[in-house]
Amino acid sequence: MANTYSQINIHCVFAVKGRENFITKNFRDDLHSYMSGILKNDGSYPLAVGGWSDHVHVFFELDVTMKISDQMRMLKATSSKYINDKKLVPGKFQWQEGYGAFSYSRSQRNDVINYIMNQEKHHKNKSFKEEYLELLKKFEIEYKDEYVFEFYD
Repeated sequence: MANTYSQINIHCVFAVKGRENFITKNFRDDLHSYMSGILKNDGSYPLAVGGWSDHVHVFFELDVTMKISDQMRMLKATSSKYINDKKLVPGKFQWQEGYGAFSYSRSQRNDVINYIMNQEKHHKNKSFKEEYLELLKKFEIEYKDEYVFEFYD
């Protein structure tokens, strides 16, 4: 779109269906790189992609012509196809339905990038459930427990 400019920084979080610890070290970095490529191909600008064994964080500048829901649908569908085609996990891989989406200003970008890129260290002290619920509370997002990701303690 001519003469249309934006800078919309979006941090999305989504989880493996059944909260299985499928995203192992042997392919995690490749998956994150692949996801970064998906974002680029869709016209968004990836800032950080990271996560842990049961979830992923993506932080990107959303393309002006893209809706967050469309970006996430394509990212999750394409990345699960990648995992299944390469047979990286036993059985059929799927992401849980839904995601969390949070917006940040340009001045907050480095903090968010560092947070995402240090997920291994971060999850030595905090579960994904604690992390996700803290994000919802920090952004003052009202939620119903039955509609939040399936969490298994």
